[in-house]
Amino acid sequence: MCSETGSRCTGMLLLALATAAIIANLLLYFPNGQVLEPAKITDLVWFFHGFLGAGLLVRMRLPYLLQLKGIPKHPSSHRAMLFPVLLATQGTAGALYCVVISSLGLLSGPFCDTGNGNYTYPFRNNTLDYLFNQPAWAACQEPEQIVLWNVVLFSILLGIGVVEAVLCLSQVISGLCDIFCGTCVRKGQPDCFFSFPLALPLTRTQTHDSQMRDV
Repeated sequence: MCSETGSRCTGMLLLALATAAIIANLLLYFPNGQVLEPAKITDLVWFFHGFLGAGLLVRMRLPYLLQLKGIPKHPSSHRAMLFPVLLATQGTAGALYCVVISSLGLLSGPFCDTGNGNYTYPFRNNTLDYLFNQPAWAACQEPEQIVLWNVVLFSILLGIGVVEAVLCLSQVISGLCDIFCGTCVRKGQPDCFFSFPLALPLTRTQTHDSQMRDV
């Protein structure tokens, strides 16, 4: 959708999603609300997929969506219209980065104490089987409820990343259509399928037909 209202709604939704991603990433540093040593925290948390990927890289696109005033659709504005498209591409990459790291987080499981202070990844070689076998979660003794904590937060980040990737990609496609196809037609403006800076000259037949209609 090329309308300014649709873009602003997309911007508000992305703002909420990016904020939620940052909060979810922050909670991963405090398993079950506990403060642990950095060495006892799941390693994939340090990839900042919620802070950087689904958070900051996506938020950099928001000013152009929330403050959209209507960019004139003529050839001289094509370069100005390209910059928001690049930011939307950056947001798509950040969201996909969040999807990848969150998926790996679910695959590897949490870093936890399996007994006698032995911290390891008890589910790293079990693919996703442990997600559907809750009795096996007892293998993690400390921190308490660490498996549920990780599964819920990584799943939230995975879902946020997917939605953000779809929204940012739609903005990339919409922006490219604005530049090359002239699909965003403002009220009172003639429709144009291509907005290239050079116009083709009329042929002699077209000129003659035009003069005959004027007569």
